[in-house]
Amino acid sequence: MQRVYDQAEGYLELGMPRHALDVLARLSGRPDVTPYAFYLRGSAFLTLGQFQEALESLQRSAELAPENGDVWLAMGCCYKRTGQLTSAISSLRHAAAVEPNRPIVHYNLACYLSLAGDKRGALAHLARALDLEPSLGGLARKELDFGSLRSDPYFQALISLVLR
Repeated sequence: MQRVYDQAEGYLELGMPRHALDVLARLSGRPDVTPYAFYLRGSAFLTLGQFQEALESLQRSAELAPENGDVWLAMGCCYKRTGQLTSAISSLRHAAAVEPNRPIVHYNLACYLSLAGDKRGALAHLARALDLEPSLGGLARKELDFGSLRSDPYFQALISLVLR
């Protein structure tokens, strides 16, 4: 099974998600399929832009291994892209609980909260993300999801602090 995982990972790293899915299909029907196999499958579908299919695999992975922050992060991405912003936020909150020191989790959660109109929550998570990874300031300055925050003095102060 490890060989299948290694091959699928390699194909995903090379940007060949269909090949990864073909390799993972070898595990179909096996009773010992691990949460990681579902995660890899979900990642392949996510790369292909097939978000609903990705969610099916990622949700199964999360059921079996709820401590995997990568799964919750990927599910949040899929939920956002399928117009399920509340579920996206919930997934990212779970990811933040599992991995409280991961900058991208807080950054994406800030994006989703901003889109949902939760200015205070968005700014708090953006501040946490920038505290953990100041280089995200350049990205945040241009981030379309922060359009509603751009004129906020706290947002401007956060960005100017990290871009000095």
